[in-house]
Amino acid sequence: MKRISILFVCMGNICRSPLAEGIFGHLVAEAGLTGDFTIDSAGTGGWHEGEPPDRRSIAAAKSHDIDISGQRARRIRPGDFGDFDLILTMDRDNLAALSNSAPPGANIHLFGDIALGTGEDITDPYYGGPDGFELVYTRLLTGCCRLLETLGVERASCSGNTSSVR
Repeated sequence: MKRISILFVCMGNICRSPLAEGIFGHLVAEAGLTGDFTIDSAGTGGWHEGEPPDRRSIAAAKSHDIDISGQRARRIRPGDFGDFDLILTMDRDNLAALSNSAPPGANIHLFGDIALGTGEDITDPYYGGPDGFELVYTRLLTGCCRLLETLGVERASCSGNTSSVR
């Protein structure tokens, strides 16, 4: 299998994209394919650069035995467009922002199109409570499982119950 690099992008890189990076990384590790993937996340804005993910994202991930506390927010860099095979944005606003600044041929898509097949935005849970973060976790888990399947990786633990990765 060719090494595949995936970048998950949201606005500030503290809520949705760190969760997506953590979930996908966990699933890849469970499949024994860590060496086959480069996984990262970034934000279209730099407000939180260097900060850990939002405490509620950390808590949502931790409740499913995934540790994202070591991640640090960063803003997308021009080199990312060439360094990553696939860039997945969490919503249409971030898709538009990246599409306007990306060089021709950059492989940028909406997570909801590629991973979920629904075209939905992954709603930013920042201004809500823990339930919103859990809902985002569930949608991201479903999408990350499907993304692995799309890439040809069979995931027995993704079948059926997608509320946990255990």
